[in-house]
Amino acid sequence: MTSMVQVAVAGDVTEAGEIQAILAEAGIESELQPEEDADALAVFVPEGSVDLAQEAIEAMTEPDEPVAGL
Repeated sequence: MTSMVQVAVAGDVTEAGEIQAILAEAGIESELQPEEDADALAVFVPEGSVDLAQEAIEAMTEPDEPVAGL
């Protein structure tokens, strides 16, 4: 079995679903687990996909770069 590594924490179920959708679009399997002592969900991916998952999450959550001349 592949070990799973936490890559993000979502504040609620909606945010967790958005993160899972980003990861699925990038072809990365993910699992959710409730955070102890918090109303949050941890997002886990296979150990070998951590770097790709972090890149996908960052790319899809960063605001667009301003366009010069506008």
